[in-house]
This record gives sequence, structure tokens and C-alpha cells, in this order.
Amino acid sequence: MNMAQNIAAGLDRILTMEVVRVTERAAVAAARLRGRGDEKAADQVAVDAMRQELNRLAIKGTVVIGEGERDEAPMLYIGEEVGTGKGPAVDIALDPLEGTTICAKNLPNALAVIAIAEKGSLLFAPDVYMDKIAIGPGYAEGIIDIDAPPAENIANLAKAKGVAVSDITACILDRPRHTKLIDAVRATGAAIRLIGDGDVAGVIHTTDPDETGIDIYLGTGGAPEGVLAAAALRCTGGQMQGRLILDTPEKVARAEKMGISDPKRVYRAQDMARGDVLFAATGVTDGNLLDGVKFGRTFITTHTIVLRSSSRTVREIKARHQDLEKF
Repeated sequence: MNMAQNIAAGLDRILTMEVVRVTERAAVAAARLRGRGDEKAADQVAVDAMRQELNRLAIKGTVVIGEGERDEAPMLYIGEEVGTGKGPAVDIALDPLEGTTICAKNLPNALAVIAIAEKGSLLFAPDVYMDKIAIGPGYAEGIIDIDAPPAENIANLAKAKGVAVSDITACILDRPRHTKLIDAVRATGAAIRLIGDGDVAGVIHTTDPDETGIDIYLGTGGAPEGVLAAAALRCTGGQMQGRLILDTPEKVARAEKMGISDPKRVYRAQDMARGDVLFAATGVTDGNLLDGVKFGRTFITTHTIVLRSSSRTVREIKARHQDLEKF
């Protein structure tokens, strides 16, 4: 067995179930502040909970997608080392509370999210926008093209799925910058589900359109969130393309410092998350794919999905926690 196989086996043995506790803890912490209108407080408690649990894992972890650069984020910043230091060396991409506004308003699809991969496998993406397009599994390569017009991508997807264009639903962030995109998609006859926040969830929803009603994700959102979404798609077989929007000299320089030499490069899911990848997400608020945290008098329930790229395993875990002190 070579080193890569040893590392992959280590990821599976040590982390496949343990990583669930990381997102569970962050989700429960954030859920206590659902609907309170305080985005920063909800995000901070989720960060604190996730960091505490990560530091219990037997890994030599480096945060490559985190809460920001070191001078901007006191915890879980890019470059921070986490874990016990005993175990496989891994890259970590995380968002302790994906959808801070969603949580603060107690709206659907807030998540606690993490991806763990072999060292050097995750794209070291700057905190800029990324143009994205994504679909779920089961389609031949080449169905989507980030440089093609929305109408062409939707028509190709409908043909591959064997349905009319009017049966396709696209997910798009509800932002003024997407006005032309929304008009172009609606002109095809396809439906749109607009979301206010949380584009990791938006991309993940393409992986199970029968459950979520989402066939394709389009538009621009955060590049760090793009890497997290790519990790999930690697595990399910979906397709994604992304291009960093480096529209100022400062952004180009920042990207170069992070090892990005071609500002116009189109990244596929397998470029953003290579090798063996584990992905986990726990619902904070109720959503299309995951239920939110529920607080009972003597128990807490959580709903988590755990994915692994090498085996294409999808585990759905509904847990009832009666030892409340652990939270």
C-alpha cells in the first residue's frame, strides 16, 4: 500500500464518523441563536464550537478555507493549525455557519459545513467572488460550460435529463448583480428558485433534484464557498465549474500570493478538491436537504449528511443527543 492509499485509509478510519461531531457541535451552538437577529454572535459561537471539536481530532490539520486571513479572524483563520498533531496531515475547508443572515432570521438552509482532504488537495482560494455553474450526478461530462449562455446550458441539461426546459429549475442568489442572469434564465421558460444567502447549500441541492427540486446552480458567490461546494460535488459525482473574479490589481496580487498564477483559469470540481475528500454538513435551520437542530427538554436532535469521494458513500445521520452537557 503506497502513502496516498495509507492517507486515504486514515481519513476513512479516523474521520468519516468523527467529522460528524464537528459539524454537529457548530450547528447546535449556532441554532441556539436562531432568529435573534445577531449574525456576528451566531457565527462566533459556531466558530468556537467547531474549533474546540476540531482540536480533539487525531489530525495535523491546516485550515485552507476559513473565516478569513489571520489578521481578520481570531479563530479558524486561513493557515491555522488544528487537531492534536497526531495523525494524517490534511487540508480543511470550513464554514461553521454557512448562511449567517439565514440563521439570524431563522430562514431555511443554514448549515455548519466542513471538508477534509489529503494535504495539498484543496484550492487555496482568496476571499473574492467566483463565477459558478453546477449540476448533480448522472450526466456526461461537457453538459455545462461556464462560458456558454444560460439558455444553452439549460437546454443541454434538459435534453440530457429527457425533460422540457420548463421542467428545469435553477438556483440563483437573489442579488442585484444577477438581474441579467435571472432575466436570461426566465426567458428560456425554466423556473428559478432565488435564495437570499447560503450558496454552498444552493450548489449541494443540485445533487438530489428529486428531493430539493433544484437542477442547476448559476451565478457568482464567494470563492471559499465554491471550494466547499466542489468538495461535496466530488463526493457525489456532480459537475461544477468556477472562475475567480479578480477584477482589481489588489485581488490579482492577493491571488498570486496564494499560488494562483492564471486569473482566468476555469476550475472544475476535481481541480478545487482533489484526492480523497470527506464532506459533512449539519442543518442549523430546516431546509430542503437537512432538518435543523431541534431542542427538546431532555434531548437535542441533529441531521447531518456525510460524503466521501473515493467510495461515493453518502451517509445521512439523524442523531438524538441525550448527553446535553457535551454541547
